[in-house]
Amino acid sequence: MITESIQGLKFAFIGGGTMARAIIHALVVTGKLAPDQITACDPLASQRDKLVERYGILVNDNNKSAVRDVDIVVLSVKPQVLPIVLKEMHGLISSDTLVFSVVAGMPIATISSGLSHSAVVRTMPNTPAQIGEGMTVWTAAPAVTEEQRQQASTILQLMGKELYVQHENALDMATAVSGTGPTYVFLMMEALIDAAVHLGFSREQGRLLVEQTVLGSVLYAQQSNRHMAELRNMVTSPGGTSAEAVYQMEKGSLRTVFSKAVWAAYQKSRLLGEKAMEPIDAPLKVDK
Repeated sequence: MITESIQGLKFAFIGGGTMARAIIHALVVTGKLAPDQITACDPLASQRDKLVERYGILVNDNNKSAVRDVDIVVLSVKPQVLPIVLKEMHGLISSDTLVFSVVAGMPIATISSGLSHSAVVRTMPNTPAQIGEGMTVWTAAPAVTEEQRQQASTILQLMGKELYVQHENALDMATAVSGTGPTYVFLMMEALIDAAVHLGFSREQGRLLVEQTVLGSVLYAQQSNRHMAELRNMVTSPGGTSAEAVYQMEKGSLRTVFSKAVWAAYQKSRLLGEKAMEPIDAPLKVDK
């Protein structure tokens, strides 16, 4: 059982937003942990109330008290808030506690230095993790033990599929491909639905056509285990409708647009990481 490595552990979530809820859902609703093994901290009372109502977990508005005597601390705040959180909890986390970060673009060195804590795992999940179909790329600092690595892997497997990488730079690449990936897919689906409506289908009909086509195509690709070009050629008859559609997409430089979009997302992820390396005591601007 993959869940044996986390049974009996106590978790503290710093931040109760979307990704925190995805992990809590995976841990509690699936019956892997009892609700009283999890404490979530969030400054908003409304957010805390929702977590209690939905999952029955413990809640708190004091990060300092929440991280004491726990086995895993999950950092799930917004990147611009992280410096404040790190400074607040500096030196308070036990040396044998695993820090598990889902904060986008934040390097392990920044987190480790800010907390004065060396056992840090950094992850790059995506939004389908909310329904247990996510894709998460992750890595770990040298101080993370083999047991803690297994704990991190177990948590991520409950959220979908996971891929461990040796080099942290791969998380910036993953941010551009799988982390941002749902955005590309949703935009493509939106465009196809709009095209269906333009042809004469209702929006509801268009959505059904597109959603099932995308879902079926993904499942078929997974089961066939063939190269994407081969799959495309299987449905592209000479002089047919697919050939005409592909010609127009290639003429419009669709591949180049996708490549440039992924590259731009990668560069942005690196930029966020560089900003995160600035001294923790530097003036911080928080959007209101």
